[in-house]
Amino acid sequence: MSSKKDDALLPAKFIYEPVKIDPGCRFANCSRNFQGIPGIERTSEGRFFVTFYGGMSGEESGNFVVLLKGESYDADFGEPYMVVEAPTPECRVFDPCLWIDDTGRLWLFYAQSYSYFDGRIGVWAAVCDDPDADKPIFSEPKRIANGIMINKPVILSSGEWLACCSIWNVGSSEYNYLPEERFSNVYRSTDKGESFSLIGHTDYKHRSIDEHMIVELKDGRLWMLIRAKTGIGQGFSDDKGHTWYCVSDSGLGGPCSRFHIRRLKSGRLLLVNHHDFAVQDKNRGIAGYGRSNLKAMLSDDDGKTWRGFLMIDERENVSYPDVTEDNEGNIYIIYDRERYTEREILMAKITEDDVTAGKLVNPESKLRVLVNKGGI
Repeated sequence: MSSKKDDALLPAKFIYEPVKIDPGCRFANCSRNFQGIPGIERTSEGRFFVTFYGGMSGEESGNFVVLLKGESYDADFGEPYMVVEAPTPECRVFDPCLWIDDTGRLWLFYAQSYSYFDGRIGVWAAVCDDPDADKPIFSEPKRIANGIMINKPVILSSGEWLACCSIWNVGSSEYNYLPEERFSNVYRSTDKGESFSLIGHTDYKHRSIDEHMIVELKDGRLWMLIRAKTGIGQGFSDDKGHTWYCVSDSGLGGPCSRFHIRRLKSGRLLLVNHHDFAVQDKNRGIAGYGRSNLKAMLSDDDGKTWRGFLMIDERENVSYPDVTEDNEGNIYIIYDRERYTEREILMAKITEDDVTAGKLVNPESKLRVLVNKGGI
């Protein structure tokens, strides 16, 4: 066993405007041969932040997280504003998540591991108090949990924050073995992110690279959706995430890939997921099959029924949506396409009217807006 596995417990390096320092660096847009897994946020003043991770070959030691900023969703985001580099070459940082909390602070979460998967991983967080500053600066990163948290936290009506972290139930590692934490875990903060504690978990039998999310239903229950080999699993909680019941298949379907669910300002639920996708063998449940027909859909009855099914992108290998909404009701969906060849990060700007109609009816709505392209 490597004596260096605990290097993953060291803080990563935050490098601002690295391409200005070294135009030929490996963080430059032209240098990345692999990139994907994006996240997005928009400040109250209208500034956009986009994150994803990349590297020279694929998902491996040496991966780094990229942060871009722009004043409009369809502006030229340019070269990385900031890069998060792993503390040692044997480590990697990956699966970033952007989130603006209820005080307007911008959070950057990311995972850090020794090698591809070290059995423990770790969720790290840094916060920017003034994301609309000329040069926004993040705090020193702190480790808040074991596992990976790729999706935004949720704020309950009680004011508590819940974060979905997981240690994958796939693969194993010689470095760390934590069987008591290999679940779709729920962490809670009651002090606005100063601290997080593990309070509960689900254990859906078909889960895979869990990437779970939670929404609070109108009756006060919590609904967890979980990425699974054969679609999307689900669970419900009556006690704010401590215990879960009815852990089962949700019936929503999916090709074993990330989805996004959130409650919109209107009160409706929005789900972005693959729908009517082509699967070569539905019984095999292999990640990556059927990552086409990415659609947005709405529910007025807390997920019992869905409507709209607006096509965001029908092409193959479009995946990993993340979403934010502005005060005017515009919905921004970011996703990746062909991580190893086209290396595209794309965005859609839509409204609920577009989703309801199943087509763009708002003249300002747009699909397939190119945010970033690596390797050019």
